[in-house]
Amino acid sequence: MPTFAEPFEMMEACHERVHRMLDLLRRLREHLPGHGADEQARQAARDVMKYFDQAAPQHHRDEELHVFPPLLASASDEVVATVSRLQLDHVQMETRWADVRVVLDGIARGEITSLAPVQEAALDGFASIYDGHIAAEEKIAYPAARAMLDATTVKAMGEEMAGRRGVKL
Repeated sequence: MPTFAEPFEMMEACHERVHRMLDLLRRLREHLPGHGADEQARQAARDVMKYFDQAAPQHHRDEELHVFPPLLASASDEVVATVSRLQLDHVQMETRWADVRVVLDGIARGEITSLAPVQEAALDGFASIYDGHIAAEEKIAYPAARAMLDATTVKAMGEEMAGRRGVKL
């Protein structure tokens, strides 16, 4: 398990958790038609909400503070264009999350037992943005930032990430 002493590994582990939460969301969607908002569905909705309410915004903040600025300041045009797109993705993720959260909250409270087409579309839109986003971070942004940042900067990055979460190193 990575630690904040390895901030890039921590961010990649977060991506794995995003994939797990999106898979849980997919399974919840498959579960609803046959079972409605039973306790299993309500718990799954709560778990997804907790992750995307708490951990995902912290992860985005990590990138906005530590990964994107040095790349925007001195990376190649291709990397700068990728980072600009990633920043826009973060805005879209936040906007789409607000719609998805309303649906999940309704499931968690047992008020939504099946999904309307507009709710399905909201969930699809939210989930679909992540695949390309994570791939671009792991294949372009993170490697470029790793190559650019020295050990002292990476150490300070991990310390700030831990401190913002109230974790002692």
